[in-house]
Amino acid sequence: MSEAGEVRRTHEGSRRAGLALYDVTVRHHGPYGPITAVDGVSLEVARGGTVGLVGESGSGKSTLARAIVGLDRPSGGRITVGGREYPARRAAERRRWGRQVQLVFQDPDTALDPRMTVRQSLAEAAGAFTRLDRRGRERRIAQLLKLVGLDAGCAGRLPGQLSGGQRQRVAVARALAVDPAVLVADEVTSALDGSVRASLLGMLRDLQRRMGFAMLFISHDLAAVRRVSDTVAVMYLGRIVETVPADALPDGTRHPYTRTLLSAVPSLHGGRRPAGEPLPLSGEAPDPASPPTGCRFHPRCPVGPSRRPGRDVCAVQDPWHESARVACHFPYPAGDGADHAYGARPDADGT
Repeated sequence: MSEAGEVRRTHEGSRRAGLALYDVTVRHHGPYGPITAVDGVSLEVARGGTVGLVGESGSGKSTLARAIVGLDRPSGGRITVGGREYPARRAAERRRWGRQVQLVFQDPDTALDPRMTVRQSLAEAAGAFTRLDRRGRERRIAQLLKLVGLDAGCAGRLPGQLSGGQRQRVAVARALAVDPAVLVADEVTSALDGSVRASLLGMLRDLQRRMGFAMLFISHDLAAVRRVSDTVAVMYLGRIVETVPADALPDGTRHPYTRTLLSAVPSLHGGRRPAGEPLPLSGEAPDPASPPTGCRFHPRCPVGPSRRPGRDVCAVQDPWHESARVACHFPYPAGDGADHAYGARPDADGT
């Protein structure tokens, strides 16, 4: 049996269908009142599939990740894994949820105790939800190191004796030690250089194919998101404003915000940037404690009412429920990226 197969065998119960979010809302109490960091997010990640979540800093991506793994309690909505809802009360159910849903942070040092060797760190993770004896833990540690591409010699090292890429691989191994049904990867490649980043992305895709977990991949790196994802969800000020198949990037996108993000990327997976001037993304994101009326993006939108007369509806009417895939009153026509994404403007009828 393969190493991945042996890791799976211990927790057959965690091999469930994917992750589903239904109208999830997360509110925090700020100094001047409540702040809605995540506002009515619905999303599905199939077992064995990946949804990439992108957006600017402060869009709510990491807050959503924390809610999924149980670090923040949702204020509303439902989160399920394999049809089982997020447990809110019983400690035993919260513990079971922790086994099924694992988070890998941007900074691997968040998960790794600098005083513990890699062996101790992985043994701690493997023993958290299992009843393995010492020999079983040693066997599991060897399996996990091999799965993430590290040699056995790393087991006796401290985190400070490893490179950044190696530490991130150890963090991934810790998360996979309990064979989760869902892996949430929050900016796991953002601190790595190009070659190390590419290697880690390839490893994640390979592990997912072998182990079958659902993955929510959160990143500001659109090229990385496209490489590992099946679907891309774009988040702005707490809401999902567009979902699109990853292989449709960049020209299959329709929301102006998505296109402004794409305009800053010279190439996507070896592709060329379309001709023309990039769409400008002006100003800072609004305060989530006091979001704009109507479309939340309208004050910064390159094709909104401040730049296109006659589009006052954007400032007064919320487009949130108008489309299942794009929340915009005047979305770009699908597949026109080479014509409109960089400079040209859609007319009032969307053309």
